[in-house]
Amino acid sequence: MERTLITVPPAIPMVSLIGANDANLRAIEAAFPSVNITVRSNEITLRGPHIDCLALEKLFAEMTLVIRSGQSLTVDAVARSIAMLGQEPAESPAEVLSLNIVSNRGRTIRPKTANQKHYVDAIEENTITFGVGPAGTGKSWLAVAMAVQALHARQVQRIVLTRPAVEAGERLGFLPGDLMAKIDPYLRPLYDALYDMMDPEAAVKLIERQTIEVAPLAFMRGRTLNNSFIILDEAQNTTPEQMKMLLTRVGFGSKVVITGDVSQIDVPDGRSGLVGLEKKLGHIDSLAFVYLDGSDVVRHRIVADIVAAYERFTNAEARRSSARKAVSDD
Repeated sequence: MERTLITVPPAIPMVSLIGANDANLRAIEAAFPSVNITVRSNEITLRGPHIDCLALEKLFAEMTLVIRSGQSLTVDAVARSIAMLGQEPAESPAEVLSLNIVSNRGRTIRPKTANQKHYVDAIEENTITFGVGPAGTGKSWLAVAMAVQALHARQVQRIVLTRPAVEAGERLGFLPGDLMAKIDPYLRPLYDALYDMMDPEAAVKLIERQTIEVAPLAFMRGRTLNNSFIILDEAQNTTPEQMKMLLTRVGFGSKVVITGDVSQIDVPDGRSGLVGLEKKLGHIDSLAFVYLDGSDVVRHRIVADIVAAYERFTNAEARRSSARKAVSDD
């Protein structure tokens, strides 16, 4: 058994570190049951196996850096920090959780997992980035945040948000109004993300000026998009022809982010333009594929559990299919 003493700097309020009613501390104790943690004044004493005490010492150091960056430390942030430090290679929670993308009405958009930070970094470094993963992993959310940041920094002159108009298993029927009114239900998720990143009145003015354009994918044909930040959402519902069409619209000074979830393909004939695309394009410079999974879900905890359950079922089905194929080949 090892004894480790951690002295918290006076500038860091202990309540911000261990949480209201010791909520953060209880989460840490649950994750490290082999270590006895004692808090007295601004000192934290650890008694336990050397490797666990070392990991906890690193965790408290990272948590201190997060607080110094001005971010409040929630139980969720503590849990994500523990997960990041347990990965191979380990990611610095302070670097991930302190990265500010864009702020609006006192709220700052940041990545919450190591994979999300890799996604944000890929968008920053590449001309075209594919974000592939299940629902709730922040693919579209972070893409829109990066687009708003680029527009504010005048790195681009406009934002183009697009997605294929494919119904998700139900018929919407005849909709009244002009063309934009008819396609509005398909584009609503993009509007929702945009209004979370910007003041709604300012966003409406930018849309009216066409500085921000929200349009169905069919509207992209024949265009060349220069100095634009282009986001293609729900890309699993493009056909291969539509995907090629969008990728060849890219002009000078533009950046493209393409998001999709290959487990939710609603294309009528199943010919998704996203499936197998990395084999075709993965060798191209300034083009990156980032894969997110159930551990990156940032919605309600039950969403992560649902995604994990579906992943287990899909993997089990794939193994059974492979086994049946092997038997039939014999």
